[in-house]
Amino acid sequence: MKLIDDLRGLDRNNVGAWPKSVKSLFTILLFLVIVLVGWYFYISSQQDELTSLAGKEEQLKQEFSTKQAKAVNLDALQHQLDEMKDMLRQLLRQLPSRTEMPELLVDVSQTALAAGLQVDSFTPQPEVPKDFYAEKPIELRMVGTYHQFGTFISGVASLPRVVILTMHDVALTPEHGSKNGTSQDGVLVLQGTVKTYRYLDEDEAAAAAKGTPNKAGGHN
Repeated sequence: MKLIDDLRGLDRNNVGAWPKSVKSLFTILLFLVIVLVGWYFYISSQQDELTSLAGKEEQLKQEFSTKQAKAVNLDALQHQLDEMKDMLRQLLRQLPSRTEMPELLVDVSQTALAAGLQVDSFTPQPEVPKDFYAEKPIELRMVGTYHQFGTFISGVASLPRVVILTMHDVALTPEHGSKNGTSQDGVLVLQGTVKTYRYLDEDEAAAAAKGTPNKAGGHN
């Protein structure tokens, strides 16, 4: 064939003298090489982008599955939350109310006297409203034996209303005049601040949530 003969007789140092048919062939081959190289790099970049998008797709699928699971359980979780709120309200109702607190403090003081304790000080302080309850600090000083303090605690637990007493900066020490760190007659001194609690009614709770004082005691 003439084209094959032309290829065999090519002078590499004189491209301009190549036959027209050979020039056309090499032009077509060069075009095809350029197209193939461009296609390869284009496809390569597209492949990388495809891999990245596939990873994002998997991430979005996982996020969707997680959110879908939460959405499916939302009603059940809301129901459980409502039940817990109802239980909390019922428990709070077992604490003394605003009108019961003065009488309750008298009962606690009388319980201490009935247990044989010497009540040197029992001074209620202003209330501190919280989100749904109020703290009532009481500064006190009581003198008595272990047995008498035990009787006092038992008596407080037996009161009609639930009474919670928490100790804050309270010290239990032997009475002055003791020897070797213990009181000669077993008498101890309980001194410091205890806190008792009551529930807030709806108006008080709303006022506490807004940070406004209420008539029951206000903020310190």
